[in-house]
Amino acid sequence: MPYYKDLREHIRVLEEHGKLQRINREINKDTELMPLVRWQFRGGIPDSERKAFLFQNVTDVKGKKYNGQVLVASHAGSRDIYAMAMNTTPQDIVKKWEEAQLHPIKPKLVASGPCQEEVHLGNNLLEHGALEEFAVPISTPGFDNAPYFSAGNYVSKDPGTGARNVGNYRTMIKSPTRMGVCARTYQHIRQQWFKYKKQGKPMPVAISVGPTPNVGLVAVTKVPYGVDEFDVAGGIAGEPIELVKCQTVDLEVPATSEIVIEGEVPTDYLELEGPFGEFTGYMGMPDPGLFVNVKCITHRKQPIWNAYISQFPPSESSLMTQIGEEAAHYNLLKHDLGIDNVVDVAFHLESGGRMLCVVVLQNATTSQAWQALYGVCSRTANLSKITIAVDDDIDPRDMDSVFWALCYRMQPHRDIHIAQGKTAALDPSAIPAAGHGSLTEPPATSSLLIDATRKWGYPPTSLPRREFMENALELWQDLGLPPLKPKVPWFGSSLGFWPEEIAEEAELALRGEHYKTGEKLAKNRIKV
Repeated sequence: MPYYKDLREHIRVLEEHGKLQRINREINKDTELMPLVRWQFRGGIPDSERKAFLFQNVTDVKGKKYNGQVLVASHAGSRDIYAMAMNTTPQDIVKKWEEAQLHPIKPKLVASGPCQEEVHLGNNLLEHGALEEFAVPISTPGFDNAPYFSAGNYVSKDPGTGARNVGNYRTMIKSPTRMGVCARTYQHIRQQWFKYKKQGKPMPVAISVGPTPNVGLVAVTKVPYGVDEFDVAGGIAGEPIELVKCQTVDLEVPATSEIVIEGEVPTDYLELEGPFGEFTGYMGMPDPGLFVNVKCITHRKQPIWNAYISQFPPSESSLMTQIGEEAAHYNLLKHDLGIDNVVDVAFHLESGGRMLCVVVLQNATTSQAWQALYGVCSRTANLSKITIAVDDDIDPRDMDSVFWALCYRMQPHRDIHIAQGKTAALDPSAIPAAGHGSLTEPPATSSLLIDATRKWGYPPTSLPRREFMENALELWQDLGLPPLKPKVPWFGSSLGFWPEEIAEEAELALRGEHYKTGEKLAKNRIKV
C-alpha cells in the first residue's frame, strides 16, 4: 500500500479503521480541548480502544472562532495508531524502523506544494493575525503560561556542512511574531545554533506543522547528528519526501505540510521559556532558551493544526518516544556496536518512554551484557536512569517478568554499576525546581546499570511443560472461560541445568510409575 500523500489522507484512513473521534460541538482550545483528550489516558481506556481526536469547531477563552481544525493523538494515540502512522502492523513496527534506518531514501525537491496555497509576509503577515491565526491549544490548563506547539517539526542546517536537522521542540507563543524554543545544549538544533553564534549570524529555521506522519515520527527520534531525518522518513514511506523551498529562508520543508512558519533565531540573546507540562509527569520549569522571530507563514486552505498530547505518562508523546528510542537503541546495539545477540530493546511508558530501559540478549556472556548496558548509556541523547539486561525468556515490557529476573538472576554487589556524567534537565530529582531558571547547563545525573542475565545454567522454570500448557489452553477455551492474556514465561523450559536422571524421574511420573523412583530413593538412603 502506498504511503499517505498528506496528513488529510492519514486522517481518512484513521477514520476508516475506527481510530478517529470527530468532535463537532464547540470546544474551547484553552480550557477544554486537551483535558478532554487527557481522559483517554487517565480514564482507564485500554490502549487498543484509544483514538485520534479531530476538533472541528474550535474557540478560545476570548470567544474567537477559528477557521481550521485541531488534530490530536493522530501519531501515537495507541500502538495501533502508531503502526498506521508508519503504514505497517503493530508487530512489524521495529522491523520497519530498522529498515528505514538501514535503507534511507533522500527527499525530492519539487517546484510547489499545498503548504504554500496561502503566503503571508510583511504587512500581510500581521493582517492575517500571524500566529494568532491558528488554534494552538493550551496543553496543561492552569499551569502552562501560554499556548505551546507540541508537534512543530523544526528544520535547520549546519552552517558549515549544510547537514540538515529535523527535530521536535516545544514552542511557546510569546507574541504574534515571536516564539520561545526549548532546545537543550545536547540537542542537534542547539549544536547548530552554537555554530551560527560563532559566525555572529542568526540561525534560519522553518517549522512544519502537519506534514505526513512519518516526518513527525523521525522528528522525535534521536538519529545521529548529520543524518538527515527526511532521509529516514523516506525510508519509512518507501519513497522520497517531497520538499519545497521556503519563501524567506534557505531551507526546505515538506510540500504537503498544513502550516509552515519561517523565521530566524537570534544568537546574541536568550529568553526564559516555560513552564510547560512535561513527559516526566511534572511541570518543566522556566529556563533560558532560544526564541524565533517570525518572518513568514504559509499554509493550506483551512489548515489543520496538529498537536501531540504529552505531559503525564502514558501519553501520545511518551509512546512516540518509547518506540523511537527502542528502534534507535536496537540499531545502535546490533548494527553500530555489533552485538549480534540483541533480541529486543524496551523502554517503558511509565518513565515517559525514556528513563527505564530493558535490553534482551540471547545466550549472553557477562561481557556482552555489559557491552549492551554501557552501549545504551553511551548514547548522547539517552536519558535512561535504569537500564537492565535480561535473557530472552523474559518479557521486557512486563515488569512482573523483569522483576522476577532482578530477584533471582542478579546479585547487587556483583551485577550493578552506577555510571555518572549523564544529564536530565527535566528530572525533578536532579535539582530543586527553584534552581532551574538560573541554569544554562543541566545538572549531572547518573544511570543505574543492572545485569540480570543468568550467569550459569539454571534449573527449569517451575511451570508445566509447553505441551501441557497448550493442551490446558485449548481446554480453557472449550470451557468458555474468560479470555486470557498469557504472561511470559507461561510454560516451563530447560535453562541449562537439568540432570538426565531427574528428567527420567519426571517422565516416570507422567506414566504413573513414580513408585519406581520411590524404590530407587529407598535404596540410596543416607545414614545420619
